[in-house]
Amino acid sequence: MNITLNGEPHEVTGPTLADLLVETGQSGAKVATAVNEVFVPATQRAGTPLAPGDRVEVVAPRQGG
Repeated sequence: MNITLNGEPHEVTGPTLADLLVETGQSGAKVATAVNEVFVPATQRAGTPLAPGDRVEVVAPRQGG
């Protein structure tokens, strides 16, 4: 299915947000996620379905000063 991932078109095969993170190699990373501008906690990713056209943001924390 086609979604938008971090502002770019992306084709995914899995049905959930957790599957997307596996497909993109981010399943073990500490990241923040949102689907259609709604924050999704890590504990809810496996139960968060994706639909064609969804807008997904995956953001990694940065350190600096």
